[in-house]
Amino acid sequence: MRELLTKYKLVIRFIITFLLVYGVLTIGYNVYLKLSDGSKYYPDYMTNLVARQTNSLLNTIGYEAKILPHPDEASMKIIINGKFVARVIEGCNAVSIIILFLSFIVAFAGKFKSTFFYCFAGSIIVYAFNLIRIVILSAGLYHYPWRKEVLHNVIFPMLIYGTVFLLWMFWVNRFSKNIKANA
Repeated sequence: MRELLTKYKLVIRFIITFLLVYGVLTIGYNVYLKLSDGSKYYPDYMTNLVARQTNSLLNTIGYEAKILPHPDEASMKIIINGKFVARVIEGCNAVSIIILFLSFIVAFAGKFKSTFFYCFAGSIIVYAFNLIRIVILSAGLYHYPWRKEVLHNVIFPMLIYGTVFLLWMFWVNRFSKNIKANA
């Protein structure tokens, strides 16, 4: 048993670190959600921010867009040219994806400074890509509402998770000390 633990020390450390970071960040995020009463920013600050930024980007690229709190659920409605096209829910704000991203990077940590800056820059990239994803999805749903299932459930999740995967691979191949230690 000791031999197996020694042999797979890095794998075990990766799994434990990943689970600890993921657990702590997820618990922290859930506490944040429970404390968000929606009185100032409905339904919570991050979801509201993503909806407002989506609205701004849609207006910038030529759509007449507006957002409204959804009367029946904790979400923000995206309306383009008077047509309700999508809703931004808590799961659309990219926080859960960023938590997953950060957990992997910290579990495969390199030097502190490069890990910290990569976590920061990667989180911004994931957040920005998610925002662009919602804008394109909203415009796509406006023009092609019959393509909702394939756009929302296949193409756009594949793109956001594909982006996270590429960021992970770049990290592992460029900065992670675990790979260099095993090379």
